[in-house]
Amino acid sequence: MDIHINNSFSIIEDKKSKAVVEEVMKIIFLVCAFFAVLAVFSITIYMILNGTPTIFKIGLKEILLDTQWAPTAAEPRYGILYVILTSIIGTAFAVLIGVPIGVLTAVFIAEVAPRQLAAIVKPAVELLAGIPSVIYGLLGIYLLNPLMYKLERLIFAGSTTHQFTGGANLLSAVIVLAIMILPTVINISETSIRAVPAGIKSSSLALGASHVQTIFRSILPAAKSGIVTAIVLGVGRAIGEAMAITLVSGSSVNMPLPFNSVRFLTTAIVSEMGYSSGLHRQVLFTIGLVLFVFIMIINVTLNKILKKGAENND
Repeated sequence: MDIHINNSFSIIEDKKSKAVVEEVMKIIFLVCAFFAVLAVFSITIYMILNGTPTIFKIGLKEILLDTQWAPTAAEPRYGILYVILTSIIGTAFAVLIGVPIGVLTAVFIAEVAPRQLAAIVKPAVELLAGIPSVIYGLLGIYLLNPLMYKLERLIFAGSTTHQFTGGANLLSAVIVLAIMILPTVINISETSIRAVPAGIKSSSLALGASHVQTIFRSILPAAKSGIVTAIVLGVGRAIGEAMAITLVSGSSVNMPLPFNSVRFLTTAIVSEMGYSSGLHRQVLFTIGLVLFVFIMIINVTLNKILKKGAENND
C-alpha cells in the first residue's frame, strides 16, 4: 500500500515538474523570439531616423540621381547614382559567375563525385567559407590586381583618355565577390539536392533517363526552393561585403565600367565614415538606408518566390 502511494506521488510530481519545465521553456522561446523581432525593428527604426533627414535637406533626386560625389568641396555634391549602379552591376555579374559554378559544384559533390573525392571537396568548400574577408582582399591585391593591370595595359595600350587603375577596378571586385559567394551557394544547394526524395531519382532512371538528364530534369527542379534560397543569400553576401571590395575595387566614384576604379555602397560608408562630420556623415547614413532597403527587397522577393514554389508543389 505504501509503495502504491509513493508511486502515485512520484507520477504526480513528475507531471508537475514536466509542466513547469514546459512553461519555463515556452517563456524562454518567447523571450528569444521577442529579442529577434526587437532587433530587426530597432535596426529599421534607427536607419530610418538617421537616413531620412538628409533626404529632406538635400532632396531625394539630388542624392539618388546625381552622379557627382564631392562631399568636402566648397560646393558639396552628394550624388550616389554611380555608387548604386556599381553595387547593382557588380553584384549581378558576381552572381552570374558564382551561382552556376556553385550549383554545379553542389551537384558534383552530391550526385557525381565518388565518396572519397566528395570527402575532400566538401571540407575545402567549408574552409573557403571560414576565410576572413580581408584575406580575400589581400589575395586580390597581390594575385588578381597585377593580372588585371596587365590585361588593362594590353587592352588600352596607347590610349590617351583611359585612366589606369593598377588593376583595382570593377572586374577585380566582381571576381572576388563571385569567389566569396561560392561557399554559401554550394553548401545550401548541396543540402537541398541531398534532401530530394530518392524516389524521384529512381523513378526518372526507371523511365529511361540518363544520370545527367535525371539531375537537370528531376533533381534540380525538385531542389529549386533551396537553390533559390542559396542564390538570394549569396546576393546578400555580395551586396553587403565591404572589406575585400575596398581593397580590390579602387574605391573611386566612377561609371561602373569593367576597368574603372569604382566604389560600392558598402565601401562608400567604410572609406569615409572615419573622417566625416555634419551633413557628410548624415549622407553616409542615407547610403546605409539605401543598402538596407536593397537587402529588404531581396528578402521580400525570396519569401514570395519560396511561397509561390510551395504553392506550385502543393
